[in-house]
Amino acid sequence: MTDIISTLAGLAPGDPVDALRDRRPQARANAQVSFEALFEPADPGTFGLDERLAVALFVAVLHDDAASAGFYADLLGDVADDALIAAVRDAGDATRAAGPTGSYREPGLASESVPTGEAVLPAGAAATLGDRLAAGLRHVHLLVLHPRDARQEHLARLIDAGWSLDDIVTLSQAVAFLTFQLRAAAGLRVLARLEELA
Repeated sequence: MTDIISTLAGLAPGDPVDALRDRRPQARANAQVSFEALFEPADPGTFGLDERLAVALFVAVLHDDAASAGFYADLLGDVADDALIAAVRDAGDATRAAGPTGSYREPGLASESVPTGEAVLPAGAAATLGDRLAAGLRHVHLLVLHPRDARQEHLARLIDAGWSLDDIVTLSQAVAFLTFQLRAAAGLRVLARLEELA
């Protein structure tokens, strides 16, 4: 069975670290099923495969995860042209930052706030992406890097750009899953390196 997390981590079947994952077969299977539901759906609806994979590539670039970015760029290349891939990469490179940041609404936490501006995509990338996908990537940037700043008006902007409520829910699910997936793969890479040094 294909296992995308192990693929992203660079693990081969039977590797000691990959074998560790076999101790949690249900978690392993659920992660793969989630990937397939979000990025290989039989009927993606109005949130098309090209947009879903563009989101995945953008999240990988924001996380500065070259292996995952390469993986998702290859998948995106199966359904979109090189111009879109380049625009997504440019948007991610231009807006990547340390996170999470943002402003706390709670008075007791206000001193820990790190004000963060909204993502400004490069003009050329935004033009290639189009209004709908550009709005989606701006929202992804918010969810990944400064979720404390999320407000009702951000959802209204997505709706104004053509995102349905179902699309917005799926977009949020995709970002949550990708964040888990990329961090799991990064952790497994570290374990694999430690295993090599042992």
